[in-house]
Amino acid sequence: MSDRAVLDDDEQAAWRSFVEMRHLLDRHLVRHLQRESGLSDSDFEILVNLSESPEGRMRAFELGQATLWEKSRLSHHLSRMEKRGLVRREASDSRYPDVVLTDGGLSAIEKAAPANAARVREFFVDVLGPERLAVLREAADDVIAAIEAHLKDDCPPEVRGD
Repeated sequence: MSDRAVLDDDEQAAWRSFVEMRHLLDRHLVRHLQRESGLSDSDFEILVNLSESPEGRMRAFELGQATLWEKSRLSHHLSRMEKRGLVRREASDSRYPDVVLTDGGLSAIEKAAPANAARVREFFVDVLGPERLAVLREAADDVIAAIEAHLKDDCPPEVRGD
C-alpha cells in the first residue's frame, strides 16, 4: 500500500473528529426537528429546496439533482409527503412532473426553519465564530470542487449514479 493510502495519526485524528462532529450535529438537529415539527430531515430537505425555488416548484429531476437522491428514493418519499399534504406532483411539459410546495408544506417549513436555524447558530456558527467559519467554508468549497472534478473525470459510472 502506498503512503497516500494510509492516514498518519494527525490525519486520522482530524478525520475522526470531523466524522464524529458531523454525525453528532446532524443527529442532534434531526432529533429536535422531528420532535418540534414532526418533519424528518428528508422532509425538511425537500421543503427547503422547494421553498427556495421560484414559485415553490421544481421538476422532479431537478429536485433529485439538488438532493443527490436516487429516482426511486425521491419518488417514494414524495409519495409519503403528498399523503401528508406537504407537496403535490403536477404534470409538466417535460418527461418529469413538477413537484409543488403546498400551503401545508409552506406552513411546515415556515414553522420549522427558525428553530432549526437557531440550533445551527448555537451549535455551529457561534461555536466556530466568523474567522473559523470563513476558513471552514473555503475548505468545504475546496473539497466539493475536488469531488466534482473526480465525478467528472475518473469516477466509475456506478459510483456516480449514472
